Amino acid sequence: MAIVISTINLKGGVAKTTTTVGLAEMLTSEFKKKVLVIDLDPQTNATLMLIGEYRWKDLNDDGYTIATLFEEALDPDEIKFILEKTIQKNVSNISAVKNLDLLPSSLDLMDVQDRLAKMSTGPFHVTNPIDILKKAIRPIKYHYDYILIDCPPNLGIITLNGLRIANGYIIPTVPDILSTYGIPQIVNRVKEFAKNMDIKVETLGIVVTKYKENSKIHKNTLETLKKGTDAPLFKSIFKENNQMANAADFTNLYSTFKQKWGYDSQSQAFYDLAKQIVERYERK
Repeated sequence: MAIVISTINLKGGVAKTTTTVGLAEMLTSEFKKKVLVIDLDPQTNATLMLIGEYRWKDLNDDGYTIATLFEEALDPDEIKFILEKTIQKNVSNISAVKNLDLLPSSLDLMDVQDRLAKMSTGPFHVTNPIDILKKAIRPIKYHYDYILIDCPPNLGIITLNGLRIANGYIIPTVPDILSTYGIPQIVNRVKEFAKNMDIKVETLGIVVTKYKENSKIHKNTLETLKKGTDAPLFKSIFKENNQMANAADFTNLYSTFKQKWGYDSQSQAFYDLAKQIVERYERK
């Protein structure tokens, strides 16, 4: 059965999505794992990075996105989610990346989340809005080694769907005051959620992104994060550079992982991050 890892931060602009996509591409290209990315963020950035705007628009027009799954839960008589048609096979603009699939997102998720909060649970509470994703992917969990979930920058019902099926979660963050401010809240809320659901969701760690070596604030914050007060810190540090920004453009085509993400420390950081995760779970 797949190891499921969610990525979350309450602050936007912290490279949450690029961390998710880069990790997925590293796991497939260098570690030969079969990976599914589930894009739960209505901003659809992971989707656009992996299949591009034009393909996403066609899928969105036809209703083949994760939004249809949640809409079906709200209106089961009218809307039907087709998992086989929604999963996009062999995505990514890196030719060396194989066995990477995607469940694409949609802007429509913005409207859906508020309606989910008012959803009827039905007789004997058999319909739980937090279990929608869990039930939907049950048939395919054995098809993958890893499932990575890009969660919205909040702790609402859509995010809880991602955490409900997660073995653990990572917190990408820029090492500054605003980006790290919500980390204790995330850790405490997830811990409380897991306890109430009687499940185990590990705090895998914090991933430092967009690090500026000449920034005193970044250096000081990094030292604070190393203490591990709120969560462990992955040794991988992603520096601020143009290569990471360029990697978000699907129209650029690449042969290898390094060609897309950079030949410097960035690719090594992704390798180290993936290695830590693989070793954590595959030694058990």
